[in-house]
Amino acid sequence: MAVDGEAVRGSGEADEPGWEVDPDDEWGVAVITTVGRQLKLRREAVEMRVCDFARAVGYGEDLVYKVEAGKRIPRREYLERADEVLRAGGLLAAAWEDVKRVRYPKSVRALAELESKCVELGVYVGLSIHGLLQTPEHARALFDAWQPPYTQEEAESLVAARMARKAIFERSPAPALSFVLEETTVRRPVGGTMVWRRQLEHLLRVGQLRNVTLQVMPTGAGAHPGLDGRIEVLKFADGTAAGRSDGAFNGRPTFDPKQLRILDLRYGTIRALALTPRESLDLIEHMLGET
Repeated sequence: MAVDGEAVRGSGEADEPGWEVDPDDEWGVAVITTVGRQLKLRREAVEMRVCDFARAVGYGEDLVYKVEAGKRIPRREYLERADEVLRAGGLLAAAWEDVKRVRYPKSVRALAELESKCVELGVYVGLSIHGLLQTPEHARALFDAWQPPYTQEEAESLVAARMARKAIFERSPAPALSFVLEETTVRRPVGGTMVWRRQLEHLLRVGQLRNVTLQVMPTGAGAHPGLDGRIEVLKFADGTAAGRSDGAFNGRPTFDPKQLRILDLRYGTIRALALTPRESLDLIEHMLGET
């Protein structure tokens, strides 16, 4: 039996990974605790035992207990199935609007919030392909290589959070997105040949979007202002902006106009030294042909 293409777990099987509640996330804990309490009250109101409810929704009893105790974040399909089983008239399913805002770590949510509001985004990254450009397999390979190693649940949660940020590509009106990647990061076969090929194919697709400018900084370009680390500049519709650089302002986000002008200058210089968008896509296509 399957729910949305996923095998249903029995009471003795492992819970689906990636949905633990961060105990340091006070707002997240409050939301998930409230949702769990509502689920429990609804179940008890119809006098349904946990074992019967678990069987009806297609998840293990242990997961049901954790969700109702506010220790596990329910997925959307869990809430929708619970709504049907408990005949809640859409009230439990509607809780997803609150749950989806807290399902990822605070730092990721803060970044995604800025990205969701920007009308322009400019990013230079020198050590890896930017998260917004990664395939799930590529991201998972990076997290799997981390030391000390992440648990499976932590890695899956991080991958899911990174993929969720890609909603920026679906916004309307579409923001102007600019990326500069170091050639070495594009050439590195993260995850093996097939994962690398799919990553290169994905870069080609994204680089051809009308609102995306993708450039590669050739290895032979020499010194440039991005060698201290990542640079990000986000601009918003009201004329304000935000930025961050690993090599400036202690790596912290800045909203100061003077500091933002510095980041703008550095990013503009980097773009001028990189290959043109057409040259960059040609290079990636050439790499793909060599794999």
